Amino acid sequence: MQVVLGVSGGIAAYKACELLRLFTESGHGVRVVPTREALNFVGAPTWAALSGNPVSAEVWDDVHEVPHVRIGKRADLVVVAPATADVLAKAAHGLAGDLLTNTLLTATCPVVFAPAMHTEMWQHPATRANVATLRERGAIVIDPAVGRLTGADTGPGRLPDPAEIFQVCLRVLRGRPRDLAGRRVVVSAGGTREAIDPVRFIGNRSSGLQGYALARTAAARGAEVTLVAANTALPDPAGAKVVRVESTAELREAVLAASAGADAVVMAAAVADFRPETRHDAKIKKTDGEPASIRLVKNPDILAELGERRGHDSGAGPRVIVGFAAETHDVLANGQAKLARKKCDLLVVNQVGEGLAFGSPDNAATVLVAGGEPVEVPFGPKEDLADVVWDLVAVRLS
Repeated sequence: MQVVLGVSGGIAAYKACELLRLFTESGHGVRVVPTREALNFVGAPTWAALSGNPVSAEVWDDVHEVPHVRIGKRADLVVVAPATADVLAKAAHGLAGDLLTNTLLTATCPVVFAPAMHTEMWQHPATRANVATLRERGAIVIDPAVGRLTGADTGPGRLPDPAEIFQVCLRVLRGRPRDLAGRRVVVSAGGTREAIDPVRFIGNRSSGLQGYALARTAAARGAEVTLVAANTALPDPAGAKVVRVESTAELREAVLAASAGADAVVMAAAVADFRPETRHDAKIKKTDGEPASIRLVKNPDILAELGERRGHDSGAGPRVIVGFAAETHDVLANGQAKLARKKCDLLVVNQVGEGLAFGSPDNAATVLVAGGEPVEVPFGPKEDLADVVWDLVAVRLS
């Protein structure tokens, strides 16, 4: 497929070289269209050498080929990374002063913007209005990451990891619908840890891969995504607001806060059912006898609480609630009982153990549907399961 990589004039322009490499190494043809300002950061010879295609910022070069119309019309995807506040403003208002903005006006394919700028610029009402306008027209505008910016500044405005931008673009190229545009969704991921002492904890084997796949695919389908991540070592999915937690209590607080006014909540995190009754302030030392027993108490049931809140007050919870059930035996029977008990709309049931599910890039599952027939998802990438879940959520939201 043919990709147009627009590069605007921000310090993050050098990161677009990595995004270009990911596209070319996966077999895509790439035409780089920089702004004049972008060429102050990375020169045209670099883009030409990496893409294998000519590079220009001007509509006047090779006029006989009408590049300002041809490039956009032939593209399967246009992605602008980084997208500065200036380029977002020009795109929102239909200005066409260079080859990139002309390409954006003539493109009939999906368009993805990956903004990068200082926090004050990203949060300025003018930028927020321009982003809203672009999203209303069908463009995917990925929220920037939070982190170190130019100089000593830190905050929202950092270009997401190029590999994560690439993953969003792949979902778009594969024709996934933008049926979550304008929707707010919350996804939990990873595994909670319950402290025994400052060194030891009770935990589980969840890597967070499935929850991150759910967040990534929701962003590619146009949703505003909050990802509550428990003890993961994965890069932030492009376009998701990430809230990091450790314990079940912290996960509960973050999920309940984020779910207020949300359209859907997907509880993909592996939540510890129990925690030590007492947390020792100092490391427990070895003794000559039997080790002291650790008394466990139940943790709050976050999924059930979401269902109860919605049951008592229709405005208190999300419209769609999705749970996950990791089972080692009697998978479907346990799942059906959990679906009814937790009062959720969908329950993703999968078998775990012996290398299954946890830590693997692939998964197989059965999605149980309240009042409907189960949906079998064959073994494959976790993104495929994520898309099936969002397909079912989107039907309920519509």
